[in-house]
This record gives sequence, structure tokens and C-alpha cells, in this order.
Amino acid sequence: MMTLPPLPDDGVELHATAADWRAAVRLAGATLARTGAAAPEYADEMIRMIDEHGPYVVIAPGLALAHARPGPEVRADGLAVVTLSTPVDFGHPYNDPVTVVIG
Repeated sequence: MMTLPPLPDDGVELHATAADWRAAVRLAGATLARTGAAAPEYADEMIRMIDEHGPYVVIAPGLALAHARPGPEVRADGLAVVTLSTPVDFGHPYNDPVTVVIG
């Protein structure tokens, strides 16, 4: 069984504001960077994956699990949680709008 990495206090961003899904994913990426788990460029990789594959990261109503393949932007296992004060649409047919982004 795989265990989740710890969630440090600076890995949580509550009541954030994002203009759209890209901004929401950037917030998750910035939070991962703040914890040292990823370089700031990891957000660009997460956005690229969604641009290429669609809103598959919206895994449940209101919940997105933003991620990208491991690469040089990844520094360690990490977890980030961002809650949004105003939901954003990712373009998912059933699970939009999103209020929580996990990175």
C-alpha cells in the first residue's frame, strides 16, 4: 500500500482566488514549490498535461488532482491542497466546477 507524503502547513492554501483553471493549477504548483517538493516550472508541466489530455484531472465533483510526469521539476514526493473561494471550470462534463485542487 502506498502512503501519501506528509502535508506540511505551507502545503495548504485556503480560500485562494483564481481567474480560471490554469490559475488554479498555478496556485497548486506554487504551493508545491513553496514546500520544496517541486520547482516553480512544475505548474507549467501540469497545465501542459491538461492541455494535451483534457480535464481528466477533475476526478470527482469539485475536486481536481493536478499532476504531471516526474521530471527535473520534481524535487521530492509532495502534496499540496488549494481551496478556491470561487469555483473554476476545467471543462469536465460532470465534475465541474472545481473548488479544491490537490497537487
